[in-house]
Amino acid sequence: MGHFIEVENNVNIYVEDIGSGQPVVFLHGWPLNNKAFEYQTSLLAKNGFRFIGIDLRGYGKSDKPWNGYDYDTAAQDINAVVEQLSLDRFVLAGFSMGGPIAIRYLSKFGQGKVDKLLLMGAAAPLFTQRDDFSIGMKPEEVDDIISQIEKDRPAFLAEFADLFFEQKHSPQFLDWFQSLGLEAGAHATLNSAAALRDEDLRGELSSITVPTAIFHGKKDQICPYELAEVLDKEIPNSVLVPFKDSGHGINADEPERFNNELLSFLKSSDVKS
Repeated sequence: MGHFIEVENNVNIYVEDIGSGQPVVFLHGWPLNNKAFEYQTSLLAKNGFRFIGIDLRGYGKSDKPWNGYDYDTAAQDINAVVEQLSLDRFVLAGFSMGGPIAIRYLSKFGQGKVDKLLLMGAAAPLFTQRDDFSIGMKPEEVDDIISQIEKDRPAFLAEFADLFFEQKHSPQFLDWFQSLGLEAGAHATLNSAAALRDEDLRGELSSITVPTAIFHGKKDQICPYELAEVLDKEIPNSVLVPFKDSGHGINADEPERFNNELLSFLKSSDVKS
């Protein structure tokens, strides 16, 4: 079932809501949408969970207003969805850019309704290097991405697909993957790239108390594996699950292992600290 949920300023956010049981809220990466998790949707529903895939504003079927691509607004949109669907004891699962948005949701709106946190290939705590942080892209490399998107967004998305995966995928799969990026608003894609470049969540990790799993590809060329090690060190109750044969797109590079690890985390009563 798909819902449109109206958030502040009459913006409609699209939510895919399938199955019943404990809700698992998926936040997709840049510049995709909830369809990036289509191989997890039926898996969860079959195993007694409720799949909730949110298209962030600017992406997929959600409205694409001019403003609101910072993490605070994204977290506010997630909160509006949580409140309108009366979600409680849900698992919050953020992939890539969805990872820092999940963390920002916890720091802005608290952890009271969240049972567990799953970070997958997360672009956190920083996506770009700083004077005191040497992991990730340089800010000017993101500026270069922004200018490539301004010139030829479809060509950029084709190159991005090559970077995204470590394993070989069919041409049809890669076409489908590119099509998800093309469903995004061009301005949303650009403004979120600026947010990825500028946002900093380093001060928000130590206060996360919910059991947290960190899934990350060892060969990730977009969010380096070292980011996962930082998250694991800083988040108190976390476990790091490395995917040694995966790039950024772990759910497509190692689908069977990804699904097994996902179910095992969802069904676990706690995570070893």
